[in-house]
Amino acid sequence: MTARPPSRNSSDSDARRRAADAGAGARKKSTAPRRAGGSHGVRATRPLTDGDRERLLTGSHHDPHSLLGGHLLRGGVEMRVLRPYAQSVTVLAKGLRAELHEDGDGFFSGVLPMRTVPEYQLLVTYEEDGPGIEVHDPYRFLPSLGDLDLHLIGEGRHEELWKALGAQPMTHQGVTGTRFTVWAPDARGVRVVGDFNYWDGTGYPMRSLGSTGVWELFLAGVGEGALYKFDITRPDGSHTLRADPMARRTEVPPANASIVTESHHVWRDEEWMAHRGDRPVHEAPFSVYEVHLPSWRPGLTYRQLAVQLPAYVKDLGFTHVELMPVAEHPFGGSWGYQVTGFYAPTARMGTPDDFRHLVDALHRAGIGVLVDWVPAHFPKDDWALAEFDGRPLYEHEDAARAAHPDWGTLEFDYGRKEVRNFLVANATYWCEEFHIDGLRVDAVASMLYLDYSREQGEWTPNEHGGRENLDAVAFLQEMNATVYRRCPGVITIAEESTAWDGVTRATHHVGPGGFGGLGFGLKWNMGWMHDSLGYATHEPVHRKFHHNEMTFSMVYAYSENYVLPISHDEVVHGKRSLVGKMPGDWWQQRANHRAYLGFMWAHPGKQLLFMGQEFAQGAEWSEGHGPDWWLLDPSYAAEADHRGVRDLVRELNTVYGATAALWQKDTDPAGFAWVDGDAAEDNVFAFLRYDSSGAPLLAVSHFSPVVRHEYRLGVPDTVQAWTEVLNTDAARFGGSDVLNPDPLKPESVPSHGRGTSIQLTLPPLATVWFRPV
Repeated sequence: MTARPPSRNSSDSDARRRAADAGAGARKKSTAPRRAGGSHGVRATRPLTDGDRERLLTGSHHDPHSLLGGHLLRGGVEMRVLRPYAQSVTVLAKGLRAELHEDGDGFFSGVLPMRTVPEYQLLVTYEEDGPGIEVHDPYRFLPSLGDLDLHLIGEGRHEELWKALGAQPMTHQGVTGTRFTVWAPDARGVRVVGDFNYWDGTGYPMRSLGSTGVWELFLAGVGEGALYKFDITRPDGSHTLRADPMARRTEVPPANASIVTESHHVWRDEEWMAHRGDRPVHEAPFSVYEVHLPSWRPGLTYRQLAVQLPAYVKDLGFTHVELMPVAEHPFGGSWGYQVTGFYAPTARMGTPDDFRHLVDALHRAGIGVLVDWVPAHFPKDDWALAEFDGRPLYEHEDAARAAHPDWGTLEFDYGRKEVRNFLVANATYWCEEFHIDGLRVDAVASMLYLDYSREQGEWTPNEHGGRENLDAVAFLQEMNATVYRRCPGVITIAEESTAWDGVTRATHHVGPGGFGGLGFGLKWNMGWMHDSLGYATHEPVHRKFHHNEMTFSMVYAYSENYVLPISHDEVVHGKRSLVGKMPGDWWQQRANHRAYLGFMWAHPGKQLLFMGQEFAQGAEWSEGHGPDWWLLDPSYAAEADHRGVRDLVRELNTVYGATAALWQKDTDPAGFAWVDGDAAEDNVFAFLRYDSSGAPLLAVSHFSPVVRHEYRLGVPDTVQAWTEVLNTDAARFGGSDVLNPDPLKPESVPSHGRGTSIQLTLPPLATVWFRPV
């Protein structure tokens, strides 16, 4: 929104200014007598210097409070007010009604016959003999930000930064209003503009609070719902109008003003919050449904989603939802990965309290909430963070390091303590203010490497001659340590696509590369995703040549704490949907899809599935229309095909949650053993999972479209009989119903290096799970 200062001579200007004052601290209207030359007893004061006058009018003064408001002089109190377009200004105090002299350009001044500066208000009139408006003078208030806050900001250690910067409704010196604060250390001046002053900040310059680079102004009468921005005077004297980097609420895009807000939500998730950290996540069931909120059910608000989403996810048995970025972003097509409002849930679906209501509803349904968090980069919009105060501030001052080569965005300067503080506090903000249970950190690899997507000569090595971004490493370590310390039960998850050592290692444990761990709780296993999907897309007859793509993941399965992700990234941009990747006719595609999910749920590591894949959506995902829910309409001829896959996902989650062997020792090599990882000719993968007591589960995946009878597998001799607990080929899932209905009793026939074995029937293109009877 662009500020358009009205003409000083237009009657429309006066009307707008009156309305502005009415919104910025007005308490009542009265009629003030017009007295040219001031009230009786009000003496003329010393004039402003030409320099001070110009700096105030152009928004370039660092300390307007030293010139405006009331100041004790010998012989009285000097009063000076800047009210553009006003006809008169009268000071009202106990026992005093004094009209100030008009000095031109909106300045009014005078010396009052008083020994101390009183508590006062201003009566401002805009028309000859018109009604006056009583307002509080912003320049009679002391700074509303404390020394400790400023010290912590200066040190880059303010862990509750959102309570110090931005727009904070409050009562200050007994008056209700809003404190506006912003970090802009390179600015020559900053003014608050908004709908309360018709986007003309001439009369609202902020004061600099010293070397911290923070600017502050308390405006009485401005409260929740007010729209605002900051009018910043750059070092070269030009102006830029910026949204608040700390805004906790915004307009609905493409509008981009910040909104004063305060939470009134009453949380009802006490039981969830008290117990979410009872069991370490790597030793607990963790099955994630990834959601793009705006398109899951297009058109729904946060509150409407709070009715439908928890019920759907709970019915399918997922333990968590992961929400693609909910922080405000101007372009919906970015899916939220180009953030301009890091502290504001997107206004597309409601208010911040509406989003709290959704999280609350999910918690009360027993579902954890993860959100995608994007500290790797930000867009170049000229009303947001880019060159915020006229120079590189949030981005690196070296243009080569600031520009992200892939996404047309800017990278944060992780070496600047205030920027690091902005991001670390933001991570804790989502966890504390919105009760978020986990942060999935996007694009970690792009942060870690100085040469990420850069050619030789386009990057500069670090101080040790290496390619690691040491500032980013320190930032991620600080972020993780802070979140885990402040927010018990929260998990952080890295989307990191390289073999960086120690992503999920504690920050104080130094690895072979000389770095401490990054401190994440989990890491997306991009290698498993790439390899296993590569195998699955081959025709069964060719899969034997790619067998190792399914087994290689176990070589490094315990190097980190992993999540197995089939995310939105795998079902867009021509990659096809999950079922669309599978070879064969429609029956075989669905069978492959089901078998793959069965393999995924049994494999060591947690699992994540993107919306639409739970019912074998055939089309790629589009943020424009979301999942093809019509495929589940009973009137659709092939509805049963899709419902069967969804029923399988429900069964996978049900059995998974009830079977500790599938999750309790995910990060312990003792929780896994191959039965047969070399059956390439048969396209078979058979392995055992163990819980902490040694109870096993046998998982067998068969990726050939034939039935194999009397297939022999070696098994532990401690089990008396095995029973089938899940079969992706069951008729109710859309399969051919080739089952193992009776318990399988081991025979004393050696196989696969074991003294006992069983014979089973392998259905076509299916995964089968067995556990002891």
